[in-house]
Order: sequence, then C-alpha cells, then structure tokens
Amino acid sequence: MDRPLAPRARTARTFGVVAALALGLAGCGGPSGEGAPATGAPTAADTSAGRIEVVASFYPLAYAVERVGGDLVQVTNLTKPGVEPHDLELTPQDVATVSTARLAVYEKNLQPAVDTAITEQQVPTVLDVSESADLTLTEPEAIGGGHSPDDGHDHASEAGATDPHFWLDPIRYQKVAQAIATELGNLDPAHKGDFYENFDTFSKELTTLDGDFSAGLRQCASKDLVTSHAAFGYLADRYGLNQVPIAGLTPDAEPEPARIAQIADYVRSHHVTTIYTETLVNPAVAQTVAAETGATTAVLDPIEGVSDSSAGQDYLEIMRANLTTLQKGQQCT
Repeated sequence: MDRPLAPRARTARTFGVVAALALGLAGCGGPSGEGAPATGAPTAADTSAGRIEVVASFYPLAYAVERVGGDLVQVTNLTKPGVEPHDLELTPQDVATVSTARLAVYEKNLQPAVDTAITEQQVPTVLDVSESADLTLTEPEAIGGGHSPDDGHDHASEAGATDPHFWLDPIRYQKVAQAIATELGNLDPAHKGDFYENFDTFSKELTTLDGDFSAGLRQCASKDLVTSHAAFGYLADRYGLNQVPIAGLTPDAEPEPARIAQIADYVRSHHVTTIYTETLVNPAVAQTVAAETGATTAVLDPIEGVSDSSAGQDYLEIMRANLTTLQKGQQCT
C-alpha cells in the first residue's frame, strides 16, 4: 500500500497560556508530574513519556487517531459521549486541554467552538481532515434529488451546505486515517513505521467493511433511504442508495410542515417501509411520518459518538449493526 501523503499542517508560536502552565507545573514538582494545574488539564509531564498529546474534535477522529497511534498517543475526545457534535460547547478545562496538545485533529467548519479554540490556543500542529476526507457532497436540495458536487465548501447557508459526514463511507474514512498516520509520523519519525503498520491494519479492516456493505446492499427491494436528517449522504452515495432526509444537515432543525407532508407523500408513492431514526436526535418527527404512512422505524446510527444506547462499542461494530439494520429495512437479499 502506498505510504500516506503529507496533509496540511501548520506550526505556530507557543501560546502564553502554555508557558504559564509549564512554569506552574515546574514549580509543583517538575517532570515527575507531582502536582497539577488548577484546571486539571493534562500536560506532557502528566502522561507516559514519549506519547504524543492529541486532541480530536469528535468520536470518529478520536477513534482513528487511537487506531493509528496505538500506545504512542494520548488522545482526548473533545465531544463527550451522548453530546451531539454539531452543538458542542467547550468548557474552560476543554480549552486548557487544547492549549497543551501537541496535535489537534478536527474537521473545519463542523464544530465552531473547536475551530475557535484551536485558533486561539495556537496548537503547534493542526490537521484539518476536510481535504483528505474529500467532502464532495452537499445537502440534497429536493426530495429524491440526490446530491450535487461542492466546489466552494460554502457553509454560510444550510441550502447546498457541504455534508461533513464522511466517516460513514469507509473509503473516505480510510483516507483520513492515512492522513493521520502521516502527521503522526512527521511528529515522531522514530515510530513512523509503527504508525504505518497500525494504519495498514486499520485500513484492511475498513476495506473489508466496505466489501461487506457493497455485497450486503447490492440487491435491495428499496433504494430510498428516508432518514431523520441528512447524515447518510456519503454512505448512500457509496452503496447506490438515495438518501431522502426529513431534516437537513442540522440534526435539531425543525422541518416545516410542508416538508413533512412531502416526505409522507414520498414514502407512500415509493412504497418505503422503513424510516430511520438516530441515537442522538429526537425521533418524534420520524415517528409521526411513520405513523401517518404505515411505515416502521429503525435506528440508524450516524456514529457521531458512542454511548450506552449505541449498538456496538466502537466504529466497526456500530457500522456492522447499521448494515444489518439497512438489510432488513431496505429488504435486501
């Protein structure tokens, strides 16, 4: 397999907060790690020697860093379990954690609070995965209208906004993991081979997952994927489905009554039997459409986080649960 190509990264001057934390730590016991800043935020001296301190903006990125970095990284996921990533607000302790990180991995324009913290705290190295993720899809503009290519990455308005949910396509997710391996190798050249080996293992698992989805969704009675919000565009695009979202890219946006009526008509006319709800989004609207049309509901997880309600303990397990759900809901053979 080709070795990863170097993604964009930037180096910035050390922020004053970092220096203050470092001086405070030295006064409390130095490299031994005895004592801690009042914020409780981890510093390089608080973790095992040699590990790279990484902050990841939400679960899919944290999981990819953990898989590629292994024991050589210390990863902090800024989005806690059960929190909707789009609505994330950072605590002062979260910001302090960002300020002490050596690497920040995030998706620009997805979580404004993270964008601001990374910029203001001047993290030494930053990896925005947007380029490697190949964000080419936008929100569908009409029912059953499919997707249009995004050539401007314009997030200023919801209509035509870029779809950020790349990780639901295992191949795009694979490319992001590759970019992470490159960045970690640049930061720790002595362990570059370890990062590449970990990436190869993870990449093979994602390739297998992609093959299972392709085979499992090849012959389905219905190709129309009616979802609570427009989170499954990349999955639908990869496996030949047609995403028909009730709400747009913003999961908590309340759809207009006219939109709900249009969806209900579409469900009836296209003989859709299953409407998909999500783990972190109120299912009320989707349940209403199902009740009005005689369809059933099933949970399809966008894997924006993992909680006790998730159908698995990690990305791979939840994706396989999603495949099982889709095979049943789309009547695949």
